[in-house]
Amino acid sequence: METAELLKRVRQIEIKTRGLSNNIFAGEYHSAFKGRGMTFSEVREYQYGDDIRNIDWNVTARFNHPYVKVFEEERELTVMLLIDVSSSRDFGTSFKYKKNIITEIAAVLAFSAIHNNDKIGVIFFSNKIEKFITPQKGRKHILHIIRQLISFTPENKTTNIGEALRYLTNAIKKRCTAFVISDFIDEDFENPLKIANQKHDVVALKIYDKRETEMPSVGW
Repeated sequence: METAELLKRVRQIEIKTRGLSNNIFAGEYHSAFKGRGMTFSEVREYQYGDDIRNIDWNVTARFNHPYVKVFEEERELTVMLLIDVSSSRDFGTSFKYKKNIITEIAAVLAFSAIHNNDKIGVIFFSNKIEKFITPQKGRKHILHIIRQLISFTPENKTTNIGEALRYLTNAIKKRCTAFVISDFIDEDFENPLKIANQKHDVVALKIYDKRETEMPSVGW
């Protein structure tokens, strides 16, 4: 793809998916994928009903009155996109190819992550790990991801979802939210999926075309 054409396509994807991210995913993303950790915020005087386990004994002794620690939820997440780049994505009979749908879904999730001030990373996989993009923040990083989604050419054609899930489990140490975006034309990935989901929050997004299950009526 020529540079000018690529930049135009990136811009089109950005405009379309940023609108979807703002209008559709904003509230649901924040509530569904909020951070899990707790970080210290401040101390205040003890009030009836406060958890006594949160009493700050040093401050309490200093002022001769009970004070409790106040914590707030850590909002920052790491979001990982596991993108199937095998040859089956180059199929489509309903308006667009599956790879175009994958690109748009991934872009919406990426912009949603950035709006939530989260890090976003990508694993491109076929029957091996084709490319790993380290989780980072920022618009520049998002546009780099979109360019890769549009222009990336894999070395291999077949699919091994289990390999991608094993890589996720080993490569990302901190708990993250991971979206596996694939047509799932593969077998024997159930066990790696269970293991990955014990460590991370794994969401499977299946992309399909109706012609994969329905033959058109074309006569004899």
